Amino acid sequence: MLQQILLMAPPAAGGQGGNPIMQFLPLILIFVVFYFFMIYPQIKKNKAQKKFRETLGKGDKVITIGGVHAKIIEASEHTFLIDSEGTKLRIDRTAVSMEASQALNQPAKEEKK
Repeated sequence: MLQQILLMAPPAAGGQGGNPIMQFLPLILIFVVFYFFMIYPQIKKNKAQKKFRETLGKGDKVITIGGVHAKIIEASEHTFLIDSEGTKLRIDRTAVSMEASQALNQPAKEEKK
């Protein structure tokens, strides 16, 4: 019985110490994958949205994140004054939806014959 217990016991840690970097390699790889598939695309998207909002100006048509279709009649550093069918609203620049507004402002594509 004692021999069976000794055979099942794990080997002593002395003399079998591996490279400590190898112990953390899976954790490092998980972080790298997480960064390139989750964090980096979000940073890139935020930069694109910021650049888009900075280029908007008077006369541009926009759609807000709330779904309001309007035309910019005044632009300041942090806000827009928009007109939607005679109703004027002052909104924050961050309230403009980039995806919806870009689709609205793209010229109509000609159909191929």
